Amino acid sequence: MERHEHETATAATWGTQVRTRAMATHRHKQLSVLTMNTFAFTVCFAVWVMFSIIGIPIKAALGLNETQFGILAATPILSGSLIRLPLGMWTDKYGGRIVFFILMLCTIVPIYLVSAATAYWHFLLLGLFIGLAGGAFSVGISYTARWFTKQRQGFAMGIFGAGNAGAAVTKFLAPSLVVAYGWQMVPKVYAAAMLVTAILFWAFTFSEHSHKVSTSVTIRDQLAALKDPKVWRYCQYYAIVFGGYVGLSLWMTKYYINEYGFDIRTAALVAAIFVLPSGVIRALGGWLSDRFGAHTVTCWVMWISGGCLLLLSIPHFDVVVTTVNGPVSRHVGLNVWVFTSLLFVVGIAWGFGKASVFKHISDEYPHNIGVISGIVGLIGGLGGFLLPIMFGALVDLTGVRSTAFMLLYGSTCVSLFWMYLALKKEKVHHKLKTADILE
Repeated sequence: MERHEHETATAATWGTQVRTRAMATHRHKQLSVLTMNTFAFTVCFAVWVMFSIIGIPIKAALGLNETQFGILAATPILSGSLIRLPLGMWTDKYGGRIVFFILMLCTIVPIYLVSAATAYWHFLLLGLFIGLAGGAFSVGISYTARWFTKQRQGFAMGIFGAGNAGAAVTKFLAPSLVVAYGWQMVPKVYAAAMLVTAILFWAFTFSEHSHKVSTSVTIRDQLAALKDPKVWRYCQYYAIVFGGYVGLSLWMTKYYINEYGFDIRTAALVAAIFVLPSGVIRALGGWLSDRFGAHTVTCWVMWISGGCLLLLSIPHFDVVVTTVNGPVSRHVGLNVWVFTSLLFVVGIAWGFGKASVFKHISDEYPHNIGVISGIVGLIGGLGGFLLPIMFGALVDLTGVRSTAFMLLYGSTCVSLFWMYLALKKEKVHHKLKTADILE
């Protein structure tokens, strides 16, 4: 009897140890995947916005106008946006590890070749291939989410999304390389960094067969989400919080140079006050979305950023007032510190908003995260592509640089109106459902 009890206790202890070891192994895999995903996405994002810095000396060398510069800076954003949907579908089907690894390898040679480009069309063509790095988001966000429970997905995706801070890496690193060695050194360094990142990523990440969708799921089944109006609403939100972030990340260095007379290093450093916190704070936005709900966070994001964008829209102008002592001239406009402070608040709000939109997605589409994130990421990225071009066109058309913020303010108002209509529709639907139950 005692022997049987001893064997039973030993088996129970052994079983507990096995479960504990399995949990520890899974926890290790979670942290390793999250860490490498975030690191790889940071490098990819830094590459994605590379032309925001090296495009400035290229613009001077080629004699480009504002619209042409906008197209140059935005070209990688176009291809990186368009590739997000198929990448999201492939991630669901084949797994994030292999898709992410191959994606990084495909960008290394085009990045390096930028250093040898001499004509405008060379940069545009290579920019399309470099832009593939921006598609890393739809791979990594799905790959990350599937490793965590629903209660922790918002925070985990927020940490991954902090890789947006790669834009700040470019703001800090690229100007120094440009000044010290010329702009051609930037793509050479970034190509080497991408190669090292791809090797480290493959060495320290893992795959789980259960994370893949069934092979019986067709492309038509995956794309059925395009018929859902809520998906398009999230696309519009993301076009503001992410598209606006990318657009201003590409635009603000040159904006500070032209509007406030800074040199390229100072302009990039000040622009990083907007870029860096907006990327890093995304993890906190994920935590807030887990705790208070995605809708609440997104609503506050739109109201706060909208108010700041309204103030940023005010152009510099002079007012002449006729007094008893004759005409008196007064200059009206935001000084650089007030301007940067408002831009900082916008960046923080958008950082929260980028996390809350994807919390919406993980809550409502848990089995289709890759495709939905690909769709929403595609539209958000297209916003980042179109906005710098529109910024440049508005400056060429009006001569007023703050028209960029006027455009963003108008887009935010559209988001708030759409949010109001959606909330009103949900309340009506809830009342009808309640009435049916009572009957």
